[in-house]
Amino acid sequence: MNDRPGRPDPEALLALARAEEQAAHRGRLQIFFGATAGVGKTYAMLEAARALSAQGGDVVVGWVDTHGRAETAALLDGLERLSPRRVEHRGIELLDLDLDAALARRPSVLLVDELAHTNAAGARHPKRWQDAEELLAAGIDVWSTLNVQHLESLNDLVAQITGVAVRETVPDSFFDRADPVRLVDLAPGELLERLAQGKVYLPESARQAREGFFRPGNLIALRELALRKTADRVDDQMRRYRELQGIAPTWPVAERLVVAASSGPQAERVVRAGRRLAEQLRAEWSAIYVETERERRLPQADRDRVWGTLRLAEQLGASTRVLAGLDPAAEILRFARRANASKLVLGKPETPRWRDRLLGSFAERLIRDSGDMDVYLLSGLDAPAGRRVAPADKSAPREKRLRSRPRAYLIGLIATLVASGFAALMAPSFAEANLVMVYLLSVVGTALWAGRGPAILASLAGVAAFDFFFVSPRLTLAVDDSQYVVTFIVMLATALAISTLTARLRTQAALAAEREERTAALYDLARELAAAADLPTILGSAAHHLREMFLSQVVILLPEGVGAEARLTERASDTVTYLLNERELAVARWVFDHGRWAGLTTETLPASLGLYVPLTTARGTFGVLGLHPADRPRLQRPDQKHLLDVCAGQIALAVELRTRERAL
Repeated sequence: MNDRPGRPDPEALLALARAEEQAAHRGRLQIFFGATAGVGKTYAMLEAARALSAQGGDVVVGWVDTHGRAETAALLDGLERLSPRRVEHRGIELLDLDLDAALARRPSVLLVDELAHTNAAGARHPKRWQDAEELLAAGIDVWSTLNVQHLESLNDLVAQITGVAVRETVPDSFFDRADPVRLVDLAPGELLERLAQGKVYLPESARQAREGFFRPGNLIALRELALRKTADRVDDQMRRYRELQGIAPTWPVAERLVVAASSGPQAERVVRAGRRLAEQLRAEWSAIYVETERERRLPQADRDRVWGTLRLAEQLGASTRVLAGLDPAAEILRFARRANASKLVLGKPETPRWRDRLLGSFAERLIRDSGDMDVYLLSGLDAPAGRRVAPADKSAPREKRLRSRPRAYLIGLIATLVASGFAALMAPSFAEANLVMVYLLSVVGTALWAGRGPAILASLAGVAAFDFFFVSPRLTLAVDDSQYVVTFIVMLATALAISTLTARLRTQAALAAEREERTAALYDLARELAAAADLPTILGSAAHHLREMFLSQVVILLPEGVGAEARLTERASDTVTYLLNERELAVARWVFDHGRWAGLTTETLPASLGLYVPLTTARGTFGVLGLHPADRPRLQRPDQKHLLDVCAGQIALAVELRTRERAL
């Protein structure tokens, strides 16, 4: 800690040294940033490239789209250009950046226009910014262009301002690594004049743009966003400089922010708003999702939306967690306190007022119990605890389908009828209090078998049946003695409490069983890896355990040879049907070379049949793990990916140990 004015912070200096060491082997990203198309980003980039080339710099144009602008096209003269990759798509020939040619040419600086562009089908990466990431990892400097509306965290704001939903986005975490970001600015009046002169779009497209996206109000708002984003970067640079030079003391406590995601359609807005707030506060942030019994019964589309929201949070730089529990508010606060969070962001619930008064407000409870944490509620959004329960998926287990179908409520009514039959047999010999116990027993059985909703129905039906059959006057719902009203109220309250507690106990048991199963699987894997006498035994045990844990066909590939000439070969497989063709091997090779996940459920080479994970330790990458999942949505869940990452780490350590022993 720096406690003397004018003395640089040692921790900040150490962090800077580490960052410089990591950056020494990577290329530098330079972004020409603007409010919208037509402000001159590509023109400015080409001018800078020509100046660098005139000084003897090795500059190559990987991809530039002039959009028919003669002045921009003229700047390409004299610059080396790579031939584009030609792709046939639905009978149309598409041109795109040839990534392999760029890596083979390996210039000092490569120009790659339109960073947010979506690549043609069959490309190694779905997005051009991912191409740029691979080029940077190879040590090539990349210059590119970007409009403010393509930043992921500002996507929803731009849609609100302009009424146009921008589909092509770039993660803010990638944008933040750019050094430098050059702002290319143009006043809205000048931009509209260029549009009218046909210097932005062709005449017909220009007319449509002027009536839609290029309205003066839109341009002013987008310009403000671009200026603010650039100003934030300058302010951040100044803050780091002051810390390094000891001009002012550093903040004593770092802000930390937690975003509570939901299964609702507006959840992405909450995540983006959380990212913007974290950026303004310069805070670390996490995105969490609480999976309750009710959330488990949501339709697959809503569950897929949850995993998509968490993947978006990861792209925006958040750490993500999936929590399980009966009380979402308690789980959120427990995680936030454990993470030492100072702020909590969630959507403002739109539940009916009567429900809040009857059951309590989720938001009010969070605010009341949050203590020193600040709670931010965003209007028009869903609460983290989902409220919708749709018909269950037919592929779900029988017990889960039973609790989510109307027949579950029929079970509650049948249980009440059976209890009434037993009570009728007992009535001549037993007091009425004993008959009430029979109905309470039916409520407990319904809660255990069918869940909370049917148990509540059984509670109401039990009170009505007891009144109808056993309270004078019988066969009516009227009562002669008003004291029975108290009996009914106590009976109903007791039945409701029992049904709720029984259902919660059942859910807790299910959650505990899941945790136990996961812990036991990790323990068994670690134990067998530690006890294995040789490398083939390690790989065989690992493949077998992974198949059972992830319901997947598994293959483990290890290199034969040294360095770039090493060839990946199959060393273990838990199935003879794993399709390992040349295309899949190429994906595995890319994973081995880059040390990053690729394939199915990822953003890199997602069209492949399998998911490929590097077996990496601190000493490097020792192999590749491949999975062909039988249940693809399951592997998209962040908690399953975290579990797979832990397993891959254990396998990698075991492989490294045996490899070093063989070398000795």
